[in-house]
Amino acid sequence: MNAAILVAAGKGVRMGSPQGGMDKLFLDLAGRPLVAHTWQRFDNASCVDEIILVVRNGMQPAFADLAAKANFKKTFRIVEGGRERQDSVWNGLGALSDGMEIVAIHDAARPCVSQELIETTIRLAEETGAAVAAQPVTDTIKESDDGRFVQRTLDRSRLWSVQTPQTFRVEVIRRALAEARRRRLVFTDDTAACELIGQPVRLVSSAAPNPKVTVPADLPFIESLLQQGAT
Repeated sequence: MNAAILVAAGKGVRMGSPQGGMDKLFLDLAGRPLVAHTWQRFDNASCVDEIILVVRNGMQPAFADLAAKANFKKTFRIVEGGRERQDSVWNGLGALSDGMEIVAIHDAARPCVSQELIETTIRLAEETGAAVAAQPVTDTIKESDDGRFVQRTLDRSRLWSVQTPQTFRVEVIRRALAEARRRRLVFTDDTAACELIGQPVRLVSSAAPNPKVTVPADLPFIESLLQQGAT
């Protein structure tokens, strides 16, 4: 059996205070709150059996109310997030039902994820233990030590921009995050923890747009994708 963890506990600092300080996940996009679109994608995915939402403390009633209005079909639980993203994921893992073998961890602010991408990361995680949605980097990337001057140019042919879902065998991601916690390391994505334990991570090329709402300028593009019914 397979589960999804939707990480919805971020502070949205880079988003500023759109629409009177409303949480960005509840901004209206294409007629629904942003997070409702994300939740719906996983609710529709036949390969997902249950959904865990990890949210900021105090937001539990808002998510419960959304679920009641949207009439989602799959079993879900709402749990409180932690200080860092990986702490939130850890809390989500603790809420999984017994018997879950694969877990897809996804940013709640990525509402355009396709069914194909969800299914492919799950299938490849079953095979290799870990799989991540990603896109090859097409821009030339420069490295700077001080943020003022270029030190070197990186070989973009070897670079990938990582997205979500990041999907794992449950025992693999639990072991990886436990090691990160033991070493008191903080990562910006879950696959980085896999590197600590030598777990190979399969890259899954994300062909369809799968953007994340991070700053206000992201909203028009993502709303246009949702209006087009991008799946």
